[in-house]
Amino acid sequence: MQEVKRSDFVIKPFLKRNNFKAFYQIITTIIPVISIWLIVYQITIHPFTLLIKSCLLIPLIFLLTLFSSRTFSLMHDCGHNSLFTKRKLNRFVGFLLGLVNGIPQKSWSIDHAFHHRNNGNWEIYKGPVDVLSLEDYNSLSKREQIFYKVSRNWIMLFPGGFFYLVLKPRLGLIIIIFNITKDILEETFFKIKNKKFSELLSINSRIKPPFTDYGDNFSELSELIINNIVVIIGWIFMCKWFGLVFFLSFYSLVLTLSAAILICVFFVQHNYKNAYAKNTQNWDIVDGAILGSSNLNIPNWLNWFLADISFHSIHHLSERIPNYNLRACHKANIHLLTQAKFLKLSDFPNCFRYIIWDSKKEKLIPIN
Repeated sequence: MQEVKRSDFVIKPFLKRNNFKAFYQIITTIIPVISIWLIVYQITIHPFTLLIKSCLLIPLIFLLTLFSSRTFSLMHDCGHNSLFTKRKLNRFVGFLLGLVNGIPQKSWSIDHAFHHRNNGNWEIYKGPVDVLSLEDYNSLSKREQIFYKVSRNWIMLFPGGFFYLVLKPRLGLIIIIFNITKDILEETFFKIKNKKFSELLSINSRIKPPFTDYGDNFSELSELIINNIVVIIGWIFMCKWFGLVFFLSFYSLVLTLSAAILICVFFVQHNYKNAYAKNTQNWDIVDGAILGSSNLNIPNWLNWFLADISFHSIHHLSERIPNYNLRACHKANIHLLTQAKFLKLSDFPNCFRYIIWDSKKEKLIPIN
């Protein structure tokens, strides 16, 4: 294998962030989203037949799905502090973009940063869908193995997408509130039982997050609460505007499809034949970036909606490169990416076979 060091790459010229480009990207994403929703409303109130309405709404579902994916991709950049020049501006805009897709940006970005720090080290980070090692898989019962295969099948992108954006942030908050309430009640009961009345006002409850990426500390919990309050208020408003059944079904479909696209892209960029999949002792962060991240040969229009995340090896080499500089940086360093993986859309289905990590051979293997 060609020996490539991080210092060989030309990175610094592409690190410069530009607020004008960043705001232009936000405007050219949010305005179309608002415009499409206004068009959807006009279609719903116009006395078209059901068939005509369906024919008009289907392409709008497609467009909103793509713009939702772009919104998420720009939120992802804000999480890396790479879209705008100022950290506070990235945080504020990232929070607002998180509202569009109903997801708390800070918690998500912290969890995503863990992925970047450990990409290619499959002993620590088990990939986007928590891949099992060969030993762990073989220890499962036949029924558990079947469940594992089904749960990692590409068809699960759709229920998985619905859970990821529609249910998970709401369920996360409910379980956290339940756990905190349970802790406080148990602690209070214990103090009353042991007649420690002077300590009744002193609560030592701890947050017990139901998921690794939501509510791990007070700051994340605060954003999760605010995100849910604003999102639910927004849903109530939209339900009154469009009607309960229509909005919830239409919006859920858009988010489900959008999340399915994002999860699919994230998956194929890390699970594929000959992906870099080392143990901790043999892992190298540069090799993890170049060999553990696939680059996608997809149409330019689709790349736009994904904010050029297709140039993934360079993104993993330096997540501080703004998306609007990724393509140029990729081209400037293409001669150093001869060992990197490049996938076409037709290669995507095969990637979903690589859901077992052979820790001894240090490679992802297809499931039988």
